[in-house]
Parts: sequence; C-alpha cells; structure tokens
Amino acid sequence: MAENENKDAMLKALDSIKQIKIGDVVKGKVLQIDDDRQVIVGIEDAGVEGVVPAKELSSKPVEDVNDAVKKGDELDLVVIAKIGSDKENGSYLLSHRRLEARKFWDELQAKFDAGETITAKVTQAVKGGLVVNAGVRGFVPASMITDHYVEDLNQFKGQELEFKIIEIEPSDNRLILSHREIVKAQHEAAAKKIFAELAPGDVVEGTVARMTNFGAFIDLGGVDGLCHVSEIAYEHVDKPSDVLKSGQKVKVKVLNVDPERERVSLSIKQTLPGPWDEIEEKAPVGSVLTGTVKRLTGFGAFVEVFPGVEGLVHISQISHKHIATPADVLTPGEEVKVKVLNVDPERQRLGLSIKALQEKPAGAEDNGNNHHRGNRRPRRRSYAADAPEEESGFTLGDLIGDELKKAGK
Repeated sequence: MAENENKDAMLKALDSIKQIKIGDVVKGKVLQIDDDRQVIVGIEDAGVEGVVPAKELSSKPVEDVNDAVKKGDELDLVVIAKIGSDKENGSYLLSHRRLEARKFWDELQAKFDAGETITAKVTQAVKGGLVVNAGVRGFVPASMITDHYVEDLNQFKGQELEFKIIEIEPSDNRLILSHREIVKAQHEAAAKKIFAELAPGDVVEGTVARMTNFGAFIDLGGVDGLCHVSEIAYEHVDKPSDVLKSGQKVKVKVLNVDPERERVSLSIKQTLPGPWDEIEEKAPVGSVLTGTVKRLTGFGAFVEVFPGVEGLVHISQISHKHIATPADVLTPGEEVKVKVLNVDPERQRLGLSIKALQEKPAGAEDNGNNHHRGNRRPRRRSYAADAPEEESGFTLGDLIGDELKKAGK
C-alpha cells in the first residue's frame, strides 16, 4: 500500500513538471553569470536549466552582462532551441531580446493600423538607405529619407527622426519606414503659412539649400525660393557657388510670389548697399580711379570703377591723338586709370576721361578727335548710328548735345 502511494506521488510530481516546447514563454531565475558571455537560469516549474547568451538579453547592445542582470533576477524568456539530449536535465536556449521584439512588433502593428508615426534613432548608413532601431530593426530606403537627393547619408547617423510605417511584416522581420512623408507634410504646412504671409518687398532670412548654374535655392522655412544668379550681387557672378555656400544664412528681398505655382523669386543684392549709393563721395569730380574696360562701342568705352558701377569714357576722352574707334587703343579686360569729369547719381552716370591723365603732345590740337586739315570743314561723326540709347545707357542727347550746340552758333 505504501509502495503504491509512493508511486502515485512520483507520477503526480512528474505530471506537475512543465513540458517545455520551442516558442513557449517561460520565467527564468538567474543562477549564474558565465564569463560575461551568457547567463544560466533555472526555468520555473520545469526543473531544468536554460542558457541566455549576452546578445539575447536585450534589444539594446549589452557590453557587460553584469550591468544587464544580477544573480537572483527573474526574467521573462522565450524558448528558441533545445540543447542537449537528457530529457530530465537537458538545457534550453532562451532569449529575452526576442520576447521584447514580439512586444515591439505588436506595438508597431497597432501604430501602423492606427496610422500613427514612430520616432527611432538612425544607427547605420548602408548602401541604399538607413538602418534604424525601432525596438526592432527598421530600414529606410534612400528615396524615402527626405524630399530631395542626399549624396552623403552618414549625416543622418545618430539622429532621432520621426517616421511613417510604410510596410510591416513581423514574420519576416520586415519593417520599412519613410521620413520623406513626414518632411513632405511639414513642408506642405509651412508652405501654406508662408504663401499666406509672404509679399513682394518683404526682406526675410533664409538658408542656401542648393545651387545650380542659373541661381541659388533659398530655404525660407519650408519653401525654397529662387535667387537668380543676376540677383546675387551687383558685380557679375559666373556661378552661385563662387560667392555662396550650402547652409549659409542670407538676407533676401522677395521680388515675386506665385502661390498657384508655389514659386518665390528672391534677390540677395537688393538687400545690400547699392553700388551707386554715396557715389559722389566715392568718385568726386576730379578724382582719379583705377577701372577695368568692360565694353567697347563705336562712341566710347565703358569702364567699371567699382563693382556694379560703370562710367563712360567718350571716344573724344580716350586719347589726344585721333582714333577711329576705341578698339584701336583699348581692349576689354584692360586696366586703366581714369579721371572723373562729371557725376550724376540720379541717372547713375559717370563721365570719365583717360586722356586727361596723359600729357598732351606738343603741337597737338584737341578738338574732340576731329582734326582740321587746312580750311577743310571737319566731318561730323554720326553718333545716331553708333549709340542706341538702350545699349549705352546714355541718351542720344547726352552724346550729341555739344555738337548740336556748336552747330547752333
């Protein structure tokens, strides 16, 4: 009788031992930490031990096992494999990280179903995109990082960014994210606000976003406006990158706003002092300046004496000697010294002379480059053919006024 009772007790004890299968969630008590590489645990209600490798302790990197767990700690674990063949004393490979991952996948699935966004840290830049830690590994294709091409993806490493979940498949550990959707939504909201408030004539601050050969795109805080290369500076600019850098803060004046086409035209140079400002102080009558020959026409040479400031050296003021055209003695790009003859700030005009700084040859007659021979009547120059108003910037009356006065005497 006693023997039968002992057998029954043993059978009941064996029946009470938990049967463990792969995929089961169990509780394990930390029994030992083995060389900082793994943790030995006793599986509750099973009478067997299990092993938790350091990499399976947490979804976050574990440098020292002793910092993650201590002897006596109880952990929720999932069984991932059977190791050993002893049915009674066999060991199991366990993971806390994968149990965490299950919870993360459940949370991510719920956010995906609700259309919510998540925040995750970029851990790595790889070929084709970014790797992020969202509790589980997530991937952001390069085309879904932002709304424009980015050459160096490493700039995002370590950043906490907001993402929209594009695709989720826990069974394949597949999580595809997009930051571009967030940027797009932010830009749309910012654009709506900017186009409602921005008006021609406003002066605002922006950031140089990107450059092309024809101009620079300035980020106004969600809207990129174009500053044409001709509006960057008063002096000639070959290409924007010669004077601007990406990320540079600049002041710009709004020239035009087109909400329907979502376009803004900007000017940097119109926020700067004008080249003709205080020209009477910079170039007083009688002063001597050094300039560069910019253009030659039949009636004279235009010489740049300050960035954006050109003055006219009339053909009669180029040399004491008779010349047929300015090209006889001058070439574009040549550096020359000039004397200021007159200044007209309102009309933005300078009258200059080269010959006034040259010694007059002995016996030379200065008569506007029209030299008399004997009693022959000097031939009058046809300024009308040489100087169209739109090309020279000087009116026809300016150029032939003296001749008309002489003719009237």
